Amino acid sequence: MTDSKYFTTTKKGEIFELKAELNSDKKEKKKEAVKKVIASMTVGKDVSALFPDVVNCMQTDNLELKKLVYLYLMNYAKSQPDMAIMAVNTFVKDCEDPNPLIRALAVRTMGCIRVDKITEYLCEPLRKCLKDEDPYVRKTAAVCVAKLHDINAQLVEDQGFLDTLKDLISDSNPMVVANAVAALSEIAESHPSSDLLDLNPQSINKLLTALNECTEWGQIFILDCLANYTPKDDREAQSICERVTPRLSHANSAVVLSAVKVLMKFMEMLSKDLDYYGTLLKKLAPPLVTLLSAEPELQYVALRNINLIVQKRPEILKHEMKVFFVKYNDPIYVKLEKLDIMIRLASQANIAQVLAELKEYATEVDVDFVRKAVRAIGRCAIKVEQSAERCVSTLLDLIQTKVNYVVQEAIVVIKDIFRKYPNKYESVIATLCENLDSLDEPEARAAMIWIVGEYAERIDNADELLESFLEGFHDESTQVQLQLLTAIVKLFLKKPTETQELVQQVLSLATQDSDNPDLRDRGYIYWRLLSTDPVAAKEVVLAEKPLISEETDLIEPTLLDELICYIGTLASVYHKPPSAFVEGGRGVVHKSLPPRTASSESTESPETAPAGAAPGEQPDVIPTQGDLLGDLLNLDLGPPVSGPPLATSSVQMGAVDLLGGGLDSLIGGTNFAAPPTAAAPASLGAPIGSGLSDLFDLTSGVGSLSGSYVAPKAVWLPAMKAKGLEISGTFTRQVGAISMDLQLTNKALQVMTDFAIQFNRNSFGLAPAAPLQVHAPLSPNQTVEISLPLNTVGSVMKMEPLNNLQVAVKNNIDVFYFSTLYPLHILFVEDGKMDRQMFLATWKDIPNENEAQFQIRDCPLNAEAVSSRLQSSNVFTVAKRNVEAQDMLYQSLRLTNGIWVLAELRIQPGNPNLTLSLKCRAPEVSQHVYQAYETILKN
Repeated sequence: MTDSKYFTTTKKGEIFELKAELNSDKKEKKKEAVKKVIASMTVGKDVSALFPDVVNCMQTDNLELKKLVYLYLMNYAKSQPDMAIMAVNTFVKDCEDPNPLIRALAVRTMGCIRVDKITEYLCEPLRKCLKDEDPYVRKTAAVCVAKLHDINAQLVEDQGFLDTLKDLISDSNPMVVANAVAALSEIAESHPSSDLLDLNPQSINKLLTALNECTEWGQIFILDCLANYTPKDDREAQSICERVTPRLSHANSAVVLSAVKVLMKFMEMLSKDLDYYGTLLKKLAPPLVTLLSAEPELQYVALRNINLIVQKRPEILKHEMKVFFVKYNDPIYVKLEKLDIMIRLASQANIAQVLAELKEYATEVDVDFVRKAVRAIGRCAIKVEQSAERCVSTLLDLIQTKVNYVVQEAIVVIKDIFRKYPNKYESVIATLCENLDSLDEPEARAAMIWIVGEYAERIDNADELLESFLEGFHDESTQVQLQLLTAIVKLFLKKPTETQELVQQVLSLATQDSDNPDLRDRGYIYWRLLSTDPVAAKEVVLAEKPLISEETDLIEPTLLDELICYIGTLASVYHKPPSAFVEGGRGVVHKSLPPRTASSESTESPETAPAGAAPGEQPDVIPTQGDLLGDLLNLDLGPPVSGPPLATSSVQMGAVDLLGGGLDSLIGGTNFAAPPTAAAPASLGAPIGSGLSDLFDLTSGVGSLSGSYVAPKAVWLPAMKAKGLEISGTFTRQVGAISMDLQLTNKALQVMTDFAIQFNRNSFGLAPAAPLQVHAPLSPNQTVEISLPLNTVGSVMKMEPLNNLQVAVKNNIDVFYFSTLYPLHILFVEDGKMDRQMFLATWKDIPNENEAQFQIRDCPLNAEAVSSRLQSSNVFTVAKRNVEAQDMLYQSLRLTNGIWVLAELRIQPGNPNLTLSLKCRAPEVSQHVYQAYETILKN
C-alpha cells in the first residue's frame, strides 16, 4: 500500500486519536501515527498541539522514526520555543550515539532549529561533532556552523568555531574540505571585509587535491572558492589552470561552468605568447559546445554564459559557428540567444554561411524570431563590410515578400546600413518608398521618415510623402514626431522654395500644439536657427553624420569583467551584477578580474576598432537609435559669456557666428565661415559668445572661455646668468590659443633693446607664432609684461623629459639660453570629447600594457567639482557611473598632435586620494598627463 493513506482524513477528533496513537506502546503504531502527523503538517494542518507527544517519540533506536520526529521538530520549534527546549537533552545524547548517521542527523537538525534559546545548548555537541572521527559527521557539522552563524554570528566567533572550520580545510576527507569551504564562503559573503578564507598557495594546493575526489557539489564549492583567489604570478595561475582543466569534462554542467569561470579569470594573467595559452583556448571550446546538447533550459543558461565568454574572448569559439545554428524544435528563448551569438562570431571567414542561415530564418513562422533574424542581417552588414552588398540584396528580397513585419524590420536595418556606408546603397530608396503605406510600427515609421528626410534631394515627391505623415502628427509616437520634425527641416533646407508652408506647419505643431517638452524644445531650436541664420542651420542640420558602430549592445568592459567572475550564477543569466537584483547589501561582493601581467594584453575582439588606425582617424561612433535630441539638448545652461557688445539689430546679429566658435565642434570640424559683416567689431579675433551661446554652453567640445589653469610665473632665467636680464614666465591656453606670458626685468645698468626669441625643436612642435615685441627700450630697473602667442607647427624632436622646452633670447647685449618645462594641459585641445561608444571601442583597442595607474593624493573634491575643474582645462567627462559607492569618471582628452588619452578616475566619497588610470597609444605621455591632472585639481 502507498503512503497516500496517511493523507485521508480519519473519523472524529483527529488530534485526539493521533495523541492516543503516539502514546501507544507498539512501535509500529507509533511510527504510523508520526507519519500521519507529518502528512497533516505537509498539507498545512496545524498539528502543533501534539508537540510534547511527538517529542516523546524521539527516544527510539529506529532511524526512520527519528528522522520523522526531527522533521516535525524543525517545523514547529519556532512557534513553540519553550517546548523545543525539551528536545535539547535528546540532541545532546544523540550527538554521542555510536551510529554516525544518528550523530550527523542530530547535528543537522540542531542547525535547522532557528531558536535563540536553544543555540547556546548546541555549542558543546557541535564542537564534538566538528572533531568527530567519522567524516560524514564532520562534513555535516561544518555546514551546521554556517547555519548557526546566520542565527547568532557573535556566538560562533566567541566559541572559536571559525578557527575549527579553517582547520577542516586541511582535513583528509575531500567532502569535509568541500563543506568547510562552502561554509566559510557563505560566512565570508555576509562579512565581505573579514578575511576568513585566508587563501595562500598551501591551502590552494589542498583544495586542488580534494577537488579530484569530491562529489559534484563539493567540486562546485571548491571551484567557486578558487575563483576568488588571485595567484601571485602567471606561473601559479598556469599551474592552477592545469589542475582545474580536467573538470571541463565533468558530466555535471554546473561543474563545467565553474571550471570555465576559474580558467577565464586566470587566463587574464597568462601571456598570449605562451603555448599553454593557445592550448587552453582549444580546451575551452568542446565543453561549451557539449553544454548545447543538454535540455533547452540548460542550453539557455549555457548560451547566456557563452554570450559573455564570446564578448571577452571570441577566439575560443570562432571555429564553432555551426553549433549555434538554430534547430527547428528549439524553444524561442534558445533561438534568440543563439542568433545573438552568431552575430558576435560573424567574421569575413564565415559570413556566407551565416547569411544563408539568416535568410532561411527570415522565412520562419515565429514572428519574434523572424524580426530578430532580419535585424541580424543588418548587423552583419555593419559588422563585416565585405558582406554589406550581399546583405542589402538579401534584405531587398525579403522586402519583396511583402510580409508586413519583415518589411518593417528590413527598413529599420537599412537605415543603419545607410548610416554606416553613405552614398553606396541609396539606389534602393525607391523600393523602400513603395512600402510606405504598410508601416504601422513607430520604429519603422521613424526609420522611413529619416530616410526620406536624409535623401530628400533624391526623392521627387519627398514633400508629399512627409506631408502624408504630418496629417496624423498628434497620434504618432514621440519617436516618429521628433524624426518627422527633423526630416521636414532637412527637406526645407534642401528645397526651401517648395516647402516653406510645410516647415511652418510642423514647427507650429511641435511648439504650440504639443505638450511634449522634448519635441517643443527641438522645435524651438530649429525655429530659432532658421530665423536667425539659415546658413548656420544648414551647417548644423545637414552636417556630416558620424558613422555608426558595429556593436551597440556590447556589455561595458568593467561590467563584463565583473560578470565573467560570476559565470555559472544567476548574474551571468541576467547579465547584471548581483547588486542589481539581490536585495540588501548581504552577500553582494564586488568582484573583478585579476590584473594582467606585463606581457599579456587584452584580446583583439572582432568588435574593437580597427587596429593600427590612430584614434584621431577612427570614425566617431554613436548609438544606433540616433536621435538628434540627445545631441542638441545635452547642453549645460551656463552663465552668459562676457565679451564686447555686439550690434543688436536682427540683420546684423544673423551675420555673426551665433554659436560663438562652438559650431565647428558641434558639426564635427566642418569649417563654417560666417558671411563678412561690418557689424562685428574689429576686436573679434577670438570667437566670442553671443546669441545662442548665451543660452547654451556647448559642452560637447568647446572649452569654456575662462580658459585652463594658469600656473603662477616662475623665474626661468636669473639676472646673474643673463648679464642683468631676468626672465620670468608661465604658459596659458585661452579659447584654443596657447601663449607664453613673459615678464622681462632689466637689472643691468644699461638700456636693453632689439629683443628676439627662438625655440629649439621639441616634442610637440611648439614655436612662437609672432616675433617677440618689446615696443620701447627696456631701461634699468624697468619691468615689461609680454604675451607671446605660440603655435604647434614647429619642428618636432622627442625631448627628455617630454615637456622640456629649450629657449634662446637675444638682445643688444648677448644671446642667452634657458630651458623650462611646460605643463602638458596647455596642449589639451577644445574638441577632445570622445563619444561614449567610440570611447569604449578605443579603450578596448589600446593594449593593456599601455595602461598606467596613478594616485592623486590629498584632493578632497567631489565628482562634480573634479569634472568641472578638469573640463575648464579641456579634459572632458564622457560618462559617469557609481560603482560600489565610488564615483567613476570616464574622461577623454586630445593633444595638439592628435594623440588621444583616455582616463578612468575613481573618487571615493570621504577619501581624499583619487585613483587615475590612463590609456594611450603613446604611453610615454601618461606620466605628464597625470602631472597635469594633479596640477589642475590641486590649484
